[in-house]
Amino acid sequence: MTLLAIDWPGVGIKVLQFILSFSILVVLHELGHFLPARWFKCRVEKFYLFFNPWFSLFKKKIGETEYGLGWIPFGGYVKISGMIDESMDKDQLNQPAQPWEFRSKPAWQRLIIMLGGVTVNVLLAFVIFIMIMWTWGDKYIPAANLKYGVYADSLARKIGIQDGDKIIAVAGKPVERIGMTGSDIIMNEAKSLTIDRNGDTIKIAIPDGFINQLNKNRLGGFTYIRIPLVVDSISPNIKLIEGTVQKGDTLIGFNGRPIKYKNDIRETLDSLKGKLVSMTFLRNGKDTVNAVAMFDGKGDNGVWYKGAEEILGTTQINYTLLQAIPAGIRKSGHILTNYIRNLKLLFTSKEVKVQDSLGSVVSITNIFPPIWDWQSFWTLTAVFSILLAFMNVLPIPALDGGHALFTLVEMITGRKPSDKFIEYAQMAGMILLFGLMAYALGLDIFRLFK
Repeated sequence: MTLLAIDWPGVGIKVLQFILSFSILVVLHELGHFLPARWFKCRVEKFYLFFNPWFSLFKKKIGETEYGLGWIPFGGYVKISGMIDESMDKDQLNQPAQPWEFRSKPAWQRLIIMLGGVTVNVLLAFVIFIMIMWTWGDKYIPAANLKYGVYADSLARKIGIQDGDKIIAVAGKPVERIGMTGSDIIMNEAKSLTIDRNGDTIKIAIPDGFINQLNKNRLGGFTYIRIPLVVDSISPNIKLIEGTVQKGDTLIGFNGRPIKYKNDIRETLDSLKGKLVSMTFLRNGKDTVNAVAMFDGKGDNGVWYKGAEEILGTTQINYTLLQAIPAGIRKSGHILTNYIRNLKLLFTSKEVKVQDSLGSVVSITNIFPPIWDWQSFWTLTAVFSILLAFMNVLPIPALDGGHALFTLVEMITGRKPSDKFIEYAQMAGMILLFGLMAYALGLDIFRLFK
């Protein structure tokens, strides 16, 4: 892929969504530490969005606290007096404990302060999912609506799936929604698929190595929804050289080749830019019409087609605010359960490898769509919020869960770990986390060049 072939406006929108989403998550997470620290009379020296080694993009001191914006967008922090944290500021620890310091507070207060960020992230996920359910409801394409079947890409063909097949079960479990088959195969480590082929039910075995390749491809190269190309609208800027195009026309020929479904068009946008393309349409279900149009520099010829939802139909579940509350909480639980199952596979599965599953901010940014869609934005923000809460509560030094674990041990045994022990544990945890982040970033860079 050349630099000119990259959709830079789309990349920019992805980056902006990532920055906004994680700014919301980080600020609210750190606020979860800041507020209980202030309630318990701890002095908070700094409150930062993003990390700021050597310099800050912005900073302003209000009262005892310096508020600022760092330049490394990997998180944020609050610096609480008398606490060994990311800043590794140990000068205070050489002095007698002061009443306003974290270390002088009772264990139960320190535990609440440490778990405040995780608590806020969990509540935030609940609130966002509740509002999503109330505002947009739950909309999906039922598997039963896949009347044209699937387009079988290379991975699917290797195990015997054909164009037009309908996948009706994964590992014996019926498929209810379109778009979940690939992830269901991986999470269930499925050994078989059940398909409907021209009315006949066929069981297809999934061979060893398939799940590994599917995961390595990030679910790509498997199956895609098959739909006809029905004209939805025509751009006023269309460069139509010959013929006419109308809404409702169905594309049946492209550059002299018969076309039945969207996946039959194999040319890349790069090969079509700045070229004339001949098209044949079926109009009113009986008339054949021809047209010739010019593709612009972005690979768009001004004819836009209906999407899968409009052609196949959807199921829409609407919720009142009261109904949305349990629905949003269930959604959060479902996301967390699936994430834990995926993590478990990294340690138990022979086919799901860390190097194929791990990703850095590059992978996370790429999850956002190249257009601004508020429903997608808030859904992803809620997903990342619940995952951030889970990751932070893990009992790893340098994470909230590590600090909470030490505090719980102190509450149970009555013995507080020494400052030196916490200092070394914090250093070890930070080395582990930064090493993992560097490894993930390296994997993403490798994937980009590959």
